[in-house]
Amino acid sequence: MATSVKLDADLKSRIQHLADLRHRSSHWIMREAIRDYVEREEARESFKQEALSAWQAYQETGKHLTGQEVRHWLSTWGTEHEQESPECHE
Repeated sequence: MATSVKLDADLKSRIQHLADLRHRSSHWIMREAIRDYVEREEARESFKQEALSAWQAYQETGKHLTGQEVRHWLSTWGTEHEQESPECHE
């Protein structure tokens, strides 16, 4: 799908310079940059939605883990005494 984007001369020049250095087309550089941006923003939005869902679940149930409980659990990761995740409580 073709889409046009208006770029100022400075940005267009910078993209072309980078494309020349990488032996790629400016089109390839722009497509990669947009793909990277979209993937990053999708991940950020997913994290935000997960946090909002967790907050809502906490508001409804009051169940949680303390920071200390989480730190203790994480400190066991990669050791011979690795533990299962602790149960949430009120």
